[in-house]
Amino acid sequence: MEIKRTTIPGLTFSVVVEEVNHRDALGGLICYLASLYRLDPKTKARHLVRRSRIPGAAAEMRNEFQRDGIQAFRRLEATV
Repeated sequence: MEIKRTTIPGLTFSVVVEEVNHRDALGGLICYLASLYRLDPKTKARHLVRRSRIPGAAAEMRNEFQRDGIQAFRRLEATV
């Protein structure tokens, strides 16, 4: 099982994109989970913002936050 974490620093908080990718011996996909967390800089507590089981969703989340910054976070709050 492979876990890949990407931290995107911000002024008031950081965003952590975590991708869990589990494959069998032949390379077939068994499990995939992409989670997006808001990281509190003082307490280091992680607050779940969004979760997806669609393969490749972590790259989409990461690119969206790196491109749009806080505006992407505000869009997510409006949809939830």
